[in-house]
Amino acid sequence: MATKTTLNAKNLEALGSQRLAELLIEISMGSAANKRKLRMELAGSHSSEEVAREVRKRLGSIARARTFISWRRVKSTKADLETQRKTIVETVAPDDPSEGFELIWQFLALGEPIFDRTDDASGALLASFHQACSDAGVIASASGIDPDILADRVLAAVQNNGHGQFDPFTPAMAPALGAEGLDRLKPLLVQWLNEPDESDRESLGLTSPIQDRHRETTVRIALQAIADATGDVDAYIAEQPEETRRIPAIAAEIARRLLSAGRADEALQALDGAEITGSPDREMEWQLARAETLETLGRTDEAQADRWRWFEQSLADIHLRAFLKRLPDFDDMEAEERAFAYARTFPDVHQALAFFLRWPALGQAAKLVINRPAELNGDLYELMTSAAEMLAPHHPLAATLILRSMIDFSLDHGKASRYKHAARQLATAQALSPHILDQGTLKSHDAYVATLKRLHANKRGFWKHVA
Repeated sequence: MATKTTLNAKNLEALGSQRLAELLIEISMGSAANKRKLRMELAGSHSSEEVAREVRKRLGSIARARTFISWRRVKSTKADLETQRKTIVETVAPDDPSEGFELIWQFLALGEPIFDRTDDASGALLASFHQACSDAGVIASASGIDPDILADRVLAAVQNNGHGQFDPFTPAMAPALGAEGLDRLKPLLVQWLNEPDESDRESLGLTSPIQDRHRETTVRIALQAIADATGDVDAYIAEQPEETRRIPAIAAEIARRLLSAGRADEALQALDGAEITGSPDREMEWQLARAETLETLGRTDEAQADRWRWFEQSLADIHLRAFLKRLPDFDDMEAEERAFAYARTFPDVHQALAFFLRWPALGQAAKLVINRPAELNGDLYELMTSAAEMLAPHHPLAATLILRSMIDFSLDHGKASRYKHAARQLATAQALSPHILDQGTLKSHDAYVATLKRLHANKRGFWKHVA
């Protein structure tokens, strides 16, 4: 049961409104963000019109700011932007969609001035603008804005998308634009593409060829969004240059649209026209699209053969799961065992380990580690840490081998930044030691520590963390 000092709404209500007001004033002192939030709440207690006025003032203030936003200030800037965005979406727009749309448009217009003075390597601020694009689409539909006016707004967004903040804007606006607005927008985009003006080129500070390519790419992406919105597969394909259609990921996008349109033969042609290099990481979407297309065409055996071949190349569990799902009962169990046996001998032990952890097949992962300990690379910190944590409860020997690989790497290579972690790993290995029933050729924990002391006695940064 919560005590009377537990921080919850019921206990705070007992303080009374006057004391709570005093505390809020005290807490907000020195915090501009908290003060703005309180002012917003006060405005909201009167009307959405008052809230809109407060948001408009804050957005104007942000637009006029010139201070550089370092990575340290990104979090607070993000919080400020999110407060304004959520207030527009949750308070203003439901009561007055037209006012909400004007405010979300003003919010989106902050993109250029903010990104021109920020260091946002994390993409946190960009995410807020992308969400605002989606919000704008919903608000525009509710506001009933004239499609012609909205088409002009979308064009303006596309023309001022120097930082990618308007990337989702065209597809987000498609429902509100409707057929009429999309029909107006398409020629506007083509006209802009064919009639570049010098002021736009100068504003981006780009040379003519680069600017022209930027404009061409921007218009092409917008026209693709229009094609998707109108269900025009051929228009979407036409906006893909011939050379890009040979990129596996693009071929997969085209194929999926053709499949949705019931044109599986053409989908397979698009996929088979791609330039395949055999890189699973870059060609996964192409592989999935091709298997789906073959299935649609009734060529199930070919799809299954491809799935098994792709699994053997990469140990991608998504292909194995799809392969097993299509097998009769009991056949799938036999095939799974065959896949496990193959994975245990896969050249890259770490790829095999990651596969067994994802499946999950922890017993198989433990066998792999115990049979191939010399191949473990303790530098793969994230994989090894995850593996050790997952194996420790039921496979202490395998977990210990993994922990020792990380400890050895840190000490052998003098990775001082990892010494504290290595000491913790050593303590974990010590805790696991009594649970190892059959150590085989593994040194006892005490013997292992003695070896570490002999080889790394001078690594004081490590030993000071060892209990």
